[in-house]
Amino acid sequence: MENRILVHYAMFSFHDNYWKQSVDDRKHTLRSFLKHVQEASQKTWFYQVYPAQTKFDFLVWSTVDAEQPDAISAFMAHFAQATNPFREFITPKENFWGVTKPSQYSKAKRSAQELDPFEDARKPYFIVYPFTKTAPWYMKSREERQEMMNSHIKIGKSFPDITQLLLYSFGLQDQEFIVSYETDLLPQFSDLVYELRMTEARIYTLSDTPIITGFLQTPEGLLKLFSGK
Repeated sequence: MENRILVHYAMFSFHDNYWKQSVDDRKHTLRSFLKHVQEASQKTWFYQVYPAQTKFDFLVWSTVDAEQPDAISAFMAHFAQATNPFREFITPKENFWGVTKPSQYSKAKRSAQELDPFEDARKPYFIVYPFTKTAPWYMKSREERQEMMNSHIKIGKSFPDITQLLLYSFGLQDQEFIVSYETDLLPQFSDLVYELRMTEARIYTLSDTPIITGFLQTPEGLLKLFSGK
């Protein structure tokens, strides 16, 4: 069995108190926040969200090995300790998290399009959203579901440059899955989603929002964007 990996996506917005600070104080606050967040996990990436969305300003993607029984609780504690001191200025607005496991619909042990959450190189665009299947989906036989998913998988393979990561969050959050994608071209990703909407499996999707589009940034890049200078 492959190692389980915990992946956590946290969305934040800047409080009015943050913008009331001087430019230098804003830089100090945000630089300290980003440093503490990076220390809370094994791998961390940052993404600009605003102005693609107005609810969130930026996204923090954290990854840790989840094989040890206390790995998830330890990460949650570290992340809270890292972010709570900054709540006066930087507000947590939403988070999605889950764990990895091998797909039951793909025969390949690891697909070439499977996103590696520990990889150092990241693509410029990142899309993440939770989704839940309807009850009738689970009432179907595995063979029926496999047949519908074969069409889904075929379409995905026709966009070889788009990689994805599927997380399972049954019983952990409101959604059942979290799917995230990396791409070099946002219009191409939009084309992929459009084609997937026309598959039979789509009928059995109960919800698949909110969709969050992120733009890869370094800590210094976020500082330039959100310090006001």
